[in-house]
Amino acid sequence: MIPGVPGDSQVYLNGEFLRLDEAKVSVLDRGFIFGDGIYEVVPVYNGNAFRMAEHLDRLDRSLAALRIASPLDRAGWIDLVAELIARGGMPTCLIYLQVTRGVYKRDHAFPPEPVAPTVFGMASAWSPPSAEQRARGISAIGIPDERWLHCEIKSVSLLGNVLARQQAVDAHVDEVVQFRDGYLTEGSSSNIWVVSQGKLLAPPKNNLILEGIRYGLLGELAAEAGIPFEARRITREEVERADELLVTSATKEVLPILSLDGKPVGSGKPGPVYAQLRAGYDARIAAL
Repeated sequence: MIPGVPGDSQVYLNGEFLRLDEAKVSVLDRGFIFGDGIYEVVPVYNGNAFRMAEHLDRLDRSLAALRIASPLDRAGWIDLVAELIARGGMPTCLIYLQVTRGVYKRDHAFPPEPVAPTVFGMASAWSPPSAEQRARGISAIGIPDERWLHCEIKSVSLLGNVLARQQAVDAHVDEVVQFRDGYLTEGSSSNIWVVSQGKLLAPPKNNLILEGIRYGLLGELAAEAGIPFEARRITREEVERADELLVTSATKEVLPILSLDGKPVGSGKPGPVYAQLRAGYDARIAAL
């Protein structure tokens, strides 16, 4: 049994739906041995996958970066997600998808002949941030970004992110804000946004951050609200004197960071830019 996870949950593994406690993967799977694989997490509201096309676009980019042929076409992925939602019986949930290079003898090089990828999917219970959580915001600390240099790949090799997240846990805060060579990158599992003099700022899309699905969405929402947006390198000093800081991810949606390194961000309360973007985000969900 897995603590906190019902063993009779229905999951997908290599073409079959079966109980979670019956799902087994070879110890020679390259995802287990090398972390040689990718994943996606898709939020679902009232039975509808949110930004599904964008999630599948990123899944394709990650697979291409690892030179793994997609085991399903676009329609196949959409059907799989729909079936996981239906079997999970949870109108609001998270769909987890993972693809590894498959099973082969332990060798750092790719298998010389084609190997069937391992494909796994499951639905997990999830509750979006409550009104109280939105008002309370989150707290964070700044830390050096010590991860590898291909953060644009949504890889299952997440040890750097795990260690960063644990620093937040050890410091009794909700998230970390990472900096590489004095410039903002991202959180342990989120994108970070800066609001300065009414303008929304984000680090550029490159190999130093994972382009979250909400990265494009917040750009759209900013344009709709008439909020100027700029993607560029952001110094630590700019982050520390920001009027507002925001965090986005599939599970956090968009939330304000109200404390950084024990000091209030801006007024210490959710700001007006956050309020506009939050309203736009809620409208997108309601339109599903």
